[in-house]
Amino acid sequence: MVYKIRVILNTEEDVIRDIAIDSGSSLEDLHNSITNSFGFTGDQMASFYRSDDTWVQGEEHPLFDMGEGRDRKIQMSEIKLEDVLKQANDKMIYVYDFFNMWSFYVELIENDFEHSNIELPALLLSLGVVPTNAPEIYFESEDLSTDDFSEEEGHEDFDEDFGDFSFN
Repeated sequence: MVYKIRVILNTEEDVIRDIAIDSGSSLEDLHNSITNSFGFTGDQMASFYRSDDTWVQGEEHPLFDMGEGRDRKIQMSEIKLEDVLKQANDKMIYVYDFFNMWSFYVELIENDFEHSNIELPALLLSLGVVPTNAPEIYFESEDLSTDDFSEEEGHEDFDEDFGDFSFN
């Protein structure tokens, strides 16, 4: 089966690539297709992250795993596309070059793409120009400086549950 996958660079300007690739290909094959289609050398670390419909980052699948034992992550080369992208609209996040943090939204557009004897993987659509530098990523967090919570609140409950932990 042939997948049609849309890859969107996380930037203000539209920079989109559509890629046709065999569903039995590995995530590493998709990584190579993405780096080629966006003009990267492919010599930097990268990871795919499973994602839900709202683009919440989930389980990581790195290009190379440095962990051992229980900390080991399944690398891209060990995972087939059909195991993580099963139906149209399934999503992943892809990050390339952790120093510059190029980040992409990856979505399965069609899981039974009709192709006419093209060599796979294939670049089907190239829209927009990749900027010279990676866009800045702004991380947002909750504002914890409000008066809704103070150190004193809940202190009594803690003492009742666990006793007084004073250190001399």
